[in-house]
Amino acid sequence: MLTRRCTLILAGAALAVPALADAAQPEVFAEGGAAINGYDPVAYFELKGPVKGTSEFSLSWNGATWHFASAANRDLFEADPEAHAPQYGGYCAYAVSRGYTASTDPDAWSVHDGKLYLNYNRLVRALWSRDIPGNIANGDANWPGVLK
Repeated sequence: MLTRRCTLILAGAALAVPALADAAQPEVFAEGGAAINGYDPVAYFELKGPVKGTSEFSLSWNGATWHFASAANRDLFEADPEAHAPQYGGYCAYAVSRGYTASTDPDAWSVHDGKLYLNYNRLVRALWSRDIPGNIANGDANWPGVLK
């Protein structure tokens, strides 16, 4: 018999399964027009958590518009976007490790070895956290092929 916690985790993982799409997905998750739901990717490193960005401090990179909470964060990103951008284009890292893409929740995040990873929700992040190195190895092998 499944515990309530296991049932919730499995339900969260099931929600992460995307609908089949005919076209390739963009390289950066930008639902609603802004990368990573309009959150500032630099804030995860500098402020240790998610902070909503603003269009006042934005820039285009890698085919998407990125929002930042300050001009300083925008400038840090612009100087070295690869150091601050989330892995796998901001798609759910756990989903990519399993061979598909899913949207992300800015509150379901982790920084591992200096890189930002986002997940579908906190329950999926718990699954991701069980084997971060293995999930990264799988995700790296699957990326960017999962976009096709």
